[in-house]
Parts: sequence; structure tokens; C-alpha cells
Amino acid sequence: MKHLIRLILNLVPRKFLQRIASWAVPAVGIFYMGRGRECPICGSRYRRFMPYGYVQPREDALCPSCLSLERHRMIWLWMERNTDLFKSHPRLLHIAPERALMQHFRELYGSSENYITADLESPLADKHFDVQNIPMEESSVDVIICNHLLEHVDDDRLAMRELHRVLRPGGWGIILVPEDRSLATTYEDNSITDPKERTRLFGQYDHRRVYGRDYDQRLREAGFEVERIEFAERLTEWERRLYSPGEDNLVVVRKPLDMATNIE
Repeated sequence: MKHLIRLILNLVPRKFLQRIASWAVPAVGIFYMGRGRECPICGSRYRRFMPYGYVQPREDALCPSCLSLERHRMIWLWMERNTDLFKSHPRLLHIAPERALMQHFRELYGSSENYITADLESPLADKHFDVQNIPMEESSVDVIICNHLLEHVDDDRLAMRELHRVLRPGGWGIILVPEDRSLATTYEDNSITDPKERTRLFGQYDHRRVYGRDYDQRLREAGFEVERIEFAERLTEWERRLYSPGEDNLVVVRKPLDMATNIE
């Protein structure tokens, strides 16, 4: 199964995958029925989650029901336990919306216009624009969620500044990227265009860089305050096994309140 999933991810165009995944993956999920795992987003139970990954498929990664991955379950648990988003419904900009999160945000927000999804190409998104040039007013959203997108864009620093610009002072966001914490600095080389070489160096054929330990500093240079959370350490052993949230850090950004003085 691991090798089949890796083959499909690397050969089938992403837009097509996004269209068929909602029915194809749950169909395969029948073979994973059980009680050992629980997705905190959709509540489904399985004996384990499905493997997932472009290069080295990870075990216990993909929820067959809502298609959540480890990072999505981590984000959901953190927001549920540490924010009032599920009750107050602040104006939320969701960049490159993942089906698992988007579906349940739409259920939470109902007909409210406070939930905005955006992507350059994805058929799942309501709006289509380049994150390097967001057509929204300054300080116009309360929360931003942008996961595993910045490694794809040409100028990630410009994209970070744009995300900072549209976030209101006092607002917060979750901006995650694939990281290699063994690297002191981010490795990028725009001259590398061969898909196989990009996969070998950056971890995926459409990635432009692999982030190192300077990722937080890049966000700070864009104007954000940055909090890095070892979320798995906050869970019990039983919760880590049940939810399979992975070991990645959660990166929470905030726009300082004193930024308001620079806007007036």
C-alpha cells in the first residue's frame, strides 16, 4: 500500500487528485476499519491510519474519512484546546485549504462570510490568487492558516510579508512548512528545475526549498512574533497513539498590537 500511494502521488496531477480523493480514499479506508485510532477532526475510528508521503511514505498518517494528516490533527487539537475560534468564528483566511480542515471549518462557520479560502489553482478554494500578491486590504483578517505552501512559491519572503500585511494587529496564524532542523539555514536553488532532482534535494518535485532552523527568523523579518510549540509533548502517550499527530512542531505567528500605530 505504501508504494502504491507514493506512485499515485508522484504520477497523478494534483488537481485531479483533489477531485477524486474524497471518494477514492474512503473506499480504501474500509480495509482499515477498527478502534485503535481516532481522528479528532471528523471523529472517525480506524485500527490505524493509512500511509502517506511522496518519497518515504509515513505510517499512521492519513485519515481515510476526512483525509487529515498528522499536522492537520495537531492543528485541530491545538485550536480546540487553546483558542476560541470554534465559538467566536473570527475572520479566517485559509490559504491552500486542505479538504480535512476546510470541510469542517465550513460546517462551523455555516453561511458566514468570515471563512475565506484561497489558492492559486485549487478547485477547492473560493478565491484564486497568488499569495505573493494578496488582493485584500491591510489588516483585514483575524486569523491565517497557511500550511505547506511557502516551499512552493518563488519568493517566500514576499509571501510572508503579504500574510503579515493582511493580518490585523493582535491577530494570529499557523504557518507550517516542511523543515529539516539539521540544517542551520534554508537550502534553495532556483536553477534546479528537474523534477527528480528537486524531489531528491527538496523532498518533493514541486518544492523550491527545504527550510532549516532559520525559518522562524524569516517569519520575524516579515514582522511576525513567532511561538514554536512541541505539541506532541503536551499530549499523553495514549493521546499520541490515538490521534497520531506526528512529532512536528506547531509554529504559531502573531502580529504585534503595536503595529496598529504604524497603520494609522
